[in-house]
Amino acid sequence: MTQTLTLRRPDDWHLHLRDGAMLRAVLPQSAAHFGRAIIMPNLVPPVVTGAQAAAYRDRILAALPEGSEFTPLMTLYLTEDTDAEDVAAAHASGLVHAVKLYPAGATTNSASGVADFDRVRPVLDRMARIGLPLCVHGEVTDPDIDIFDREAVFIDRVLDPIRRATPGLRVVMEHITTRDAVDYARAQGPDLGATITTHHLVINRNHILAGGIRPHYYCLPVAKREEHRLALRAAATGGEPRFFLGTDSAPHTDAGKLQACGCAGCFTAPNTLSILAQVFEQDGALDRLEGFASLNGPAFYGLPPNDATITLHREAPDYPARITTPDGPVTVFDPGFDLEWRVA
Repeated sequence: MTQTLTLRRPDDWHLHLRDGAMLRAVLPQSAAHFGRAIIMPNLVPPVVTGAQAAAYRDRILAALPEGSEFTPLMTLYLTEDTDAEDVAAAHASGLVHAVKLYPAGATTNSASGVADFDRVRPVLDRMARIGLPLCVHGEVTDPDIDIFDREAVFIDRVLDPIRRATPGLRVVMEHITTRDAVDYARAQGPDLGATITTHHLVINRNHILAGGIRPHYYCLPVAKREEHRLALRAAATGGEPRFFLGTDSAPHTDAGKLQACGCAGCFTAPNTLSILAQVFEQDGALDRLEGFASLNGPAFYGLPPNDATITLHREAPDYPARITTPDGPVTVFDPGFDLEWRVA
């Protein structure tokens, strides 16, 4: 039985760091294990211009622990007023690595997202020409669509039409949660990739609802049936290069989670690698973890893999149940089983 596992330092291709005191508290958790991360722009107010992205990057760099080599990869929040010239300039400077599409009202801080997709076509056309990826939160928000069907409907009504109307646009289907999304991704060419979170590999909707409501498992997109979780596991562990890690680690204080209308998000940054090692080992695919966590993402984004390595030992880790922040405690995602791998 393998006792140690060494892989290229992984990257996180979907990460929420928030801002201010929360940023300073949660950033070290990602910087400890990951070399780079695609940083989500859904602050209040959102990061919509190159100047705002540069300022946010500077705040992240200032909050890094001394000696850290973590690199934030910045994104812009797509709105119906986004300036295509500003997007192109931010990309050309090396600052911005993707633009994020939130359908209006789909998730946390998405009120400024897109409702009329025709209004953003000039930006998407420009992105296709310069090779800048579009990261997509793939859910419709129509009130008549069941929350468990929103991803599948989005693919049919929004994503596929956008891609057909904008040939060459590179797209990342973020935090996919259904067999429908896995099947769609597999049927596309190399200009489409898909990220999978740690928690969606572990939980299904029963974990949230059966036997009582568990707010710390509530996320958006919400976890689906077991058949969908198994499809995600097969995609992640199967060695297919179009699937890669995007944790969607999303810190909220316990006070924000444990209320009548609680926040959506799972904070997985501290223990993601230990959970992934166990998931991949359970599925007989420990040799494919490096591809999923360290190689496939950089290849899609046109970046080299990290030179540094990281080693895990077969030893029970000691992660805290929650971390302390000036805004209040943040609970760390509990996978529901004892972990067996510790990051050195």
